[in-house]
Amino acid sequence: MMSTPSGPRAGYSPFAHLTVPNAALYRRVMGAFLAAKERFAIHLRPEDVSAALTPEHRPAELETVVKALDSLVEWGNLRADPDTSRVTAVEDFYRKRFIYQLTRAGEAAEQALATYDEALGRRGALQAVALHDIVTQLRALLVIAVEMEEGEPDAARAYLALTALTSRFEALAENARAFMGSLQRTIDLHDVEVEVFLAYKDRLIQYLERFIQDLITLGGRIALLIGELEDQGRVEGLLRLAAARESADAAPEEAQGAEALAYERWGAKWSGLAAWFVSADGRESQARLLRGRALGAIPQLLAVVRQLNERRAGRSDRSADFRTLARWFAEAPDDQARHRLWRAAFGLYPARHLTVDADTLDRRTAHPVTASTSWAEAEPLRISPQLRRTGSYERRGRIRRVQDRSAQRRRLSEIAARQTQEITAARARLATDGTTRLSALGGLDPLAFGLFLHLLGDALATWRPGMTATVATSNDGTMEIRLTALADGTRAEIRTPGGIFSGPDHLVEITDLTRTGLVRADDTDPGGQR
Repeated sequence: MMSTPSGPRAGYSPFAHLTVPNAALYRRVMGAFLAAKERFAIHLRPEDVSAALTPEHRPAELETVVKALDSLVEWGNLRADPDTSRVTAVEDFYRKRFIYQLTRAGEAAEQALATYDEALGRRGALQAVALHDIVTQLRALLVIAVEMEEGEPDAARAYLALTALTSRFEALAENARAFMGSLQRTIDLHDVEVEVFLAYKDRLIQYLERFIQDLITLGGRIALLIGELEDQGRVEGLLRLAAARESADAAPEEAQGAEALAYERWGAKWSGLAAWFVSADGRESQARLLRGRALGAIPQLLAVVRQLNERRAGRSDRSADFRTLARWFAEAPDDQARHRLWRAAFGLYPARHLTVDADTLDRRTAHPVTASTSWAEAEPLRISPQLRRTGSYERRGRIRRVQDRSAQRRRLSEIAARQTQEITAARARLATDGTTRLSALGGLDPLAFGLFLHLLGDALATWRPGMTATVATSNDGTMEIRLTALADGTRAEIRTPGGIFSGPDHLVEITDLTRTGLVRADDTDPGGQR
């Protein structure tokens, strides 16, 4: 039987068909109207709707479809108009014949439901290609900014470049959030079969490692390009060009203030992009957080695999223990045996975990009670009415004085300043004047050597079979290393206080980007290869 709609035709009534019987039929009827709209069909008759339904879901009687259409009209999803095109006699006016079309509210409700279904089924992806596209668009914006400074502003190019940049960035961020959420569900073994997970985990780990390498390679470069654009107010000029271009098509009633609103929207988008790749004011960038989360997911996946293998090998785990204990309780002959099993399994004996006050301690000193005494036979513990009523106990007495931490803060500031000086000195020590050999670097102190190992690791992370040269940027965007293999078979040795670091010799060029403040015009392609 069809449900009879009720309630006012206002508010969120277009969603009422989701919570009534025959909700599936209502969704299919609305789907028929959406499909007809794509074919530019505005009105549908009941027989048209019935024909649009699949045979297995089509009601046996047309009257069922008519009742569904009338219900959707009452909820505000559809509008019914008299069907006068088939009137051939006076008595036809007295027959109930209507044609139906979507209302704005009904169409909006279906769009919201489509977005909801898409979000539920979305798994997301870590789009390494998007990182390359962002680098490309940032470089294009840098060229446009330079042309703008020379008196040749191009609003169309700026608008298209910013639109492509923000669109690619929003897709990257949204897909990353969806992927990490689905990855966590996979780690928790939700919505996944064990066999599927074991077959999937190798490809998943390789996928994570590849994205992490690209994020290391390109994240610092993107941060550097963002800093280059924000220098000397270039971003503001680009955003104003894009806002003027966008507001030029505003409707007459919205023309006033349209450019200011557009500039505010573009500013918010740029702030989100910068915060995603650039750390500032003690806040880590989203790219660094994503990198740490992705790195942390790999050992978690391996731990899940180890847990599954232990279960397959028959080793006991907590869930298996509790199932065995439940079976023992079910097999116990009587309640007395179950009580003995309970005491043996959970050991509820002395209540020594409760805290006591001074009066209780004095009484226990006068009348000692051994730890082996059962709680049922011991003297009851006196609990404060305040604790019984509120669940918390407040000690009486003077409030502790607020400690002066100014000396500790000064000490921390001095340590931070000294560390900054040491890191600056280490970067200056590693920076090479052009290209040199690794063997020519000489001895390094521990801090400079640690920084060198990070740079070398970032460069080697981008190395692929068949490559002879690569370039990488540190994760914070402050250093760049260019590494070229040598075919002469020589080896390099770098002496440190902790020992000698040795390996095949390479040509190396290390640049301190904080001193140059420039993006190289001959920079490599987004893949990191010359």
